[in-house]
Amino acid sequence: MQLNDKVIIITGGCQGLGRSMAEYLAARGARLALVDLNAEKLDDTVTACRAAGSGEARAYLCNVAKEEEVIRMVSQVAGDFGAINGLVNNAGILRDGLTVKLKDGELSTLSLAQWQAVIDVNLTGVFLCTREVAAKMVEQGNHGVIINISSISRAGNMGQANYSAAKAGVAADTVVWAKELARYGIRVAAIAPGFIETEMTTSMRPEALEKMTASIPLKRMGKPVEIAHAATFIFENDYFTGRVIDLDGGLRL
Repeated sequence: MQLNDKVIIITGGCQGLGRSMAEYLAARGARLALVDLNAEKLDDTVTACRAAGSGEARAYLCNVAKEEEVIRMVSQVAGDFGAINGLVNNAGILRDGLTVKLKDGELSTLSLAQWQAVIDVNLTGVFLCTREVAAKMVEQGNHGVIINISSISRAGNMGQANYSAAKAGVAADTVVWAKELARYGIRVAAIAPGFIETEMTTSMRPEALEKMTASIPLKRMGKPVEIAHAATFIFENDYFTGRVIDLDGGLRL
């Protein structure tokens, strides 16, 4: 796939990895549909993408965990741009906590609400966006590429039962969808980032950051642009499908 003039949807597109990928793809001429829930940040990212060189970038407010909102968003993007060529399923949330915790004689557990919130956005949201975008690609006769953002936490990370389960599901479904959709000329792949420099990690305590970085063989966190570079490789390499790229500096959980 040549990115110039291709229409790509990025969920969670207003900040962090989503914004970095958006600006990187914009500089290569992609036309972008940025999806998130923060209108102000979305508008800022649209402006940044246009400055980076994209001929077109638009903002769409959508909760990816809500089926009716996803259906409406995908239909609107297809109508506004005339086609959909790519999707990056990047939207995600954290609700970390130990499943069972005993501290100072007090027992606490991970709530169903904490579990369900993460599953709804990080797994169901990926399913809904993939289903609707793939259906639209097939309907329009477009070949395309879908990239899912998984995580090295898919292997099982303490305090992240919900997040690990969701990201493992995303990795598994990446393989499923690659097999199912290849007949329509649609490739599906995933990126599993390790610890990346985002708003979330930079707000951590310095001692926690230092401890985290020490566990990484390359002794530094990844940069958002390095995730964007991996996404670009997947878009442009027409033989890559059904696989997950671990981008973690050599870290294994």
